[in-house]
Amino acid sequence: MRVVFAGAASDAALRRGLVGVLATAASQLRVGAGDVVVRFVDEEEIRGLNREWRGKDRPTDVLSFPSGVIDPAGRRHVGDIALCLPVAARQAARRRHAPDREAMLLALHGLLHLLGYDHEQDDGEMEALERRLRRECLPPRA
Repeated sequence: MRVVFAGAASDAALRRGLVGVLATAASQLRVGAGDVVVRFVDEEEIRGLNREWRGKDRPTDVLSFPSGVIDPAGRRHVGDIALCLPVAARQAARRRHAPDREAMLLALHGLLHLLGYDHEQDDGEMEALERRLRRECLPPRA
């Protein structure tokens, strides 16, 4: 799976970390060939997306937009993950870990949503899978 970045630039180490986590998880989940776009957004943009798509007029940390479209070259666009780094940084501070780790956790969460998992509807299936993938795909806490 290929990860494509869009939006406000972030540092190279974060991008490498996101690629590593998403590629490892995608391999374990047998996602196959396809593209995932990780778009870095600010709080204003994610608030607008959250309002438009979920009816919640507040910023959030991550949103996923599944696609599944096949391009003319035969590559599948798995979907887009909108990731708000300012919200992620605040959450990281509350959870006492690095902002990059929080971003990786959120990207993993977003990938699972792209693949059809829904923690609000699945009696804990997504949560259990996400816990396992966190252990297997994320670097150890510093």
